[in-house]
Amino acid sequence: TYSIKESEKESRSSTETNSNDATPQLPSSNTSGRTPVFGEDNILLTPIAGKESVKRKKPKTNLVKSNSQFISRVIPHDSLNKRLQEHNPEGMFVFANIDRAYQWLDLSSPTPARAQPLMKILFAKAHMLCHDINSLTKGPNHIDVIMGASTGDIVWFEAYSQKYVRMNKNNIISTSAVSQIRWLPGSENLFLASHMDGCLIVYDKERDDAAFIPESNGAPTHSHNPFDHDLKPFHINKSVNSKNQKANPVASWKISNHHITDFGFSPDSRHLAVVSEDGSLHIINYLKEQLTDLYPSYYGAFNCVCWSPDGKYVLTGGQDDLVSIWSLAERRIVARCPGHHSWVTAVAFDPWRCDNRNYRFGSVGEDRRLLLWDFNIGMLRRPKAASIRNRASISSNVPIGRNRTESHATNRLRSTSSLDDNGVDADQLVEHEVESRTVTAELPPVMSKVIDEHPLSWVGFEAECIITACVEGHVRVWKRPQDGLSP
Repeated sequence: TYSIKESEKESRSSTETNSNDATPQLPSSNTSGRTPVFGEDNILLTPIAGKESVKRKKPKTNLVKSNSQFISRVIPHDSLNKRLQEHNPEGMFVFANIDRAYQWLDLSSPTPARAQPLMKILFAKAHMLCHDINSLTKGPNHIDVIMGASTGDIVWFEAYSQKYVRMNKNNIISTSAVSQIRWLPGSENLFLASHMDGCLIVYDKERDDAAFIPESNGAPTHSHNPFDHDLKPFHINKSVNSKNQKANPVASWKISNHHITDFGFSPDSRHLAVVSEDGSLHIINYLKEQLTDLYPSYYGAFNCVCWSPDGKYVLTGGQDDLVSIWSLAERRIVARCPGHHSWVTAVAFDPWRCDNRNYRFGSVGEDRRLLLWDFNIGMLRRPKAASIRNRASISSNVPIGRNRTESHATNRLRSTSSLDDNGVDADQLVEHEVESRTVTAELPPVMSKVIDEHPLSWVGFEAECIITACVEGHVRVWKRPQDGLSP
């Protein structure tokens, strides 16, 4: 167990508690085929050939020597350089945030150094709410980290050089807090941030910021939402194909009037699953900037979302105390998973326990429980009342069950499109209604255990362990049983 909570000597300026997030720095996985890159058709986003394109850029401001009022204090380990030199290349770094504190840990260090952070950053007023590591640019001496703050600020931090760049400074682009942030697949520079005002914004870490005014040519992709009348249309405030790409943002989409709570990219790097506080699951073809599916929760907000390793299923967890499994090929919910006694805060697939037919995933929640679940395709059949077809609202006479495949090598199949009165492609969106629990399969957990004294906020899987984190800043590493035994 490792604590990342601030000590009394480091004096916090706020008593507000935000959920922490721990992200392992994992080895890169090689996938066959070319990864599509967002914005590659816009020549204005293509790096200019020359000396600058050969050498990877790094942030310019030294974190330790900075006199910025944004940063309160930086505490590097006394033997930081030595520990980095001794770091096992196969070992694991963990970056974790809670309240004003952001820490860099080396879980491959011997005890007791393992519990001592390589670096601890204390921010003056901002609470870091989320972060991500660029798997494309990371190397033995380089780790690009982006962080999103409660103030709306975004920080690009290169760990080894201890330098950073602050973006959306003074809320020049968005005044809303950042709820989630992730690097775009296949890109060294672009990342996506969800803001709590319901906007998704694409930034370039190497571009300057400029005051942002939504462009007039943005168009809604649907006109209403049958289960939440407060939800605004999916609206393109700025397209990735815009000719104005001199400064951030690269693209901006408005998808909700409510907080976006989480999002994740599909393994084939073509689709985006987004969940929000209004209980909506959005499936977006982000390469084409098109909303394709809109699903409702059973009730309450969605808190978390993730994709299966093969991209066939999406998991959501929320305030209905349920984990839900959604099939992208069938375009429907295929199972609800009761077992938590309070809100579900994080879900994740275990890639070491998944194959083409069998899947393992885990979930954690405010009930302090870790639950493990197993399912296969045969278990997801509907109950006896399943002959009732799930109703959905679509904007033309296209069969609800049309094929849609999500994998590393295939695209979504679409029929010939027609336009509605507003000139919007009528075949791009299916709006799904809430499906009764009597016609949806229920999946019980294979393990349920209280593992912490505090509500849990994160879960991740490694080859030899399971990692969890709680809202009080405790990161726990659970070793798997030996000899291939479950879990």
